[in-house]
Amino acid sequence: MKLTVIGQWGGYPKANEASSGYLLEHKGFNLLIDCGSGVLSKMQEILTAEKLHAVILSHYHPDHIADIGVLQHARFIQGILGVPLDPLPIYAHSDHPYEFSKLTYKKITEGKAYVPQKTLKIGPFRVQFLLTSHPVTCYAMRIEADGKVLVYTADAAFKSDFIPFSKDADLLLCECNFYCHQDGRNAGHMNSYDAGILAQSANVKKLVLTHLPHFGNIENLKKESAQKFTGPIDLATHGLTFTL
Repeated sequence: MKLTVIGQWGGYPKANEASSGYLLEHKGFNLLIDCGSGVLSKMQEILTAEKLHAVILSHYHPDHIADIGVLQHARFIQGILGVPLDPLPIYAHSDHPYEFSKLTYKKITEGKAYVPQKTLKIGPFRVQFLLTSHPVTCYAMRIEADGKVLVYTADAAFKSDFIPFSKDADLLLCECNFYCHQDGRNAGHMNSYDAGILAQSANVKKLVLTHLPHFGNIENLKKESAQKFTGPIDLATHGLTFTL
């Protein structure tokens, strides 16, 4: 599996960047995980919209879904220009029927509801879900292919269920919206210590901090997490890639 960070900012994108979006590739299959503001623009530096095979969404906050509409129109316009395209499946939970209904657009995209209690197969990937502690319904994902494991926390306050869910993952893509001295639980987010504790407790091979804050020196997030996790740590940045 190859993971490429498209966008890493929480809430909204910094200038010329993007909020949450991650491209996962394996055996020629291209899966976009979340599709926040700016993701379509930044993704096209790496992969065009018509080359996606599927999208999966953690939840319906704008910083994770804002570019779904423009993704739909990009594929619509490419179809008009003669590019043959099948409907793009967009996998998401259906707890919010109105938001879920917007994922189906003409014959361009098709919303597909995942059942969080069941393993979902998308192309070469097998996806398991964990309900997170967040102000709206949100699911973390454990994605496996050919014996390699990526865990994406999505937006989440720390809870002990994350430890077995993330056990022995090759890469933990962990939200980190607060610094160690801040308590993000009421906002439904983790701080740098939470991320490090989770990575250490779950014995993951690599920790990547994402959903980053717009204040403070974000390099400190890495230093703070390193006080709790002894393995390698990276800050997510656009274009950063990892091969699992």
